[in-house]
Amino acid sequence: MKIITDRFPISTLGHTDILDITSQVQEKVKLSGVEGGAVIVFVSGSTAGVTTVEYEPGLLKDLKRALEQLAPENIPYAHDAAWGDGNGHAHVRASLLGPSLSVPIEDGRLALGTWQQIVLVDFDNRSRQRQVLVHIVGE
Repeated sequence: MKIITDRFPISTLGHTDILDITSQVQEKVKLSGVEGGAVIVFVSGSTAGVTTVEYEPGLLKDLKRALEQLAPENIPYAHDAAWGDGNGHAHVRASLLGPSLSVPIEDGRLALGTWQQIVLVDFDNRSRQRQVLVHIVGE
């Protein structure tokens, strides 16, 4: 049984920036030598999340619109009143999406569907340098 933890940096623009990180995660899996198991992808911070999508322009617009409807940017948030940083919506959106994702590994590859990619979504109200943690468990 192997357990490998690695990280990679990613620069984001904030404002519901959706970035395809599938190739970076797959590269970490490949370098690990794990043929079967699972990978956990985790983004540190409370204003970003990780999920899977079909990474195409229409879906990206749909996801942004849905998140704006669930947690609008321009409404009062108690977080903003307390901290004055204007990113209460980012914290709520990140909480809804979640900071991590687990994906099975089969034959040394991510067991993703044909049109399924791993994405990091940064909801903050400014650009950020994020760290993505990749935790690989398997043989």
